[in-house]
Amino acid sequence: MPTCGARNGARETMRRVFKHFSYWFALLYLLPVLVAAGIWFAEAKPMSWRQADWSSSGQLAGKPGDEAEIRVYSARAGRYKGIVAVHSWLLIKRQGAHAYDRYEVVGWGNPVRHNAHAPDGRWYSNEPELLTLVRGKKAQSLIPGVLEAIKSYPYDRRGTYRAWPGPNSNTFVAHVLNEVPEIGAVLPPTAVGKDFPVDGSILARTAGGFRLSMGGLVSLTLGLRCGIELNLLGLVAGFDILRPALKLPGIGRIGLPTART
Repeated sequence: MPTCGARNGARETMRRVFKHFSYWFALLYLLPVLVAAGIWFAEAKPMSWRQADWSSSGQLAGKPGDEAEIRVYSARAGRYKGIVAVHSWLLIKRQGAHAYDRYEVVGWGNPVRHNAHAPDGRWYSNEPELLTLVRGKKAQSLIPGVLEAIKSYPYDRRGTYRAWPGPNSNTFVAHVLNEVPEIGAVLPPTAVGKDFPVDGSILARTAGGFRLSMGGLVSLTLGLRCGIELNLLGLVAGFDILRPALKLPGIGRIGLPTART
């Protein structure tokens, strides 16, 4: 039987581990969220979709060229979700076409929407950010796979959307990027729901690397594209290796921006 000294030693070790975990959790997760909340509340934000601006941001003003394109956008989510999360969507333009097709998932009605908003439209008044752009022959060759991935998304029925931990809008875009990794894109750490495993798998290969996930609530992702990401309850902290940057929940990347083309 373990001696009293051994039991006390084990308890002391557990206390030290918990103390270090609490310190790093507060530094890498709680503090960034509090900072993001302070920034959020310092700005006037619409609390209703009726009050929000959904119009074009003007980023795609003018007639697009003949080249095929695949674009990935994100913008801060609406209401209080915007403190920690973004909403992401996909744009596709075939070669010779002069209009974009927008695909995304929303939390009302039938989840998967096609052209429900302007291609570069604001989301709850928040300006969209271009995350990835693929052009020309590469984009044209990837579009069939993207459309097939959109069709294969399993949570496309009314009532299957879940804001946290997923499946949500970011789960949908992550699914497409994982199915077509040649796009070469990963979603930002503020894309809450991106680590939700659509097939329920614990270990999976993703567009960013390899992910070990427990239902999207806790996950670890390692890879050249994503670097190191630790997801705790949907909040992601980590470090980008190829384009050095610190990743923090609520705040996003601090460092070099992601490559867009």
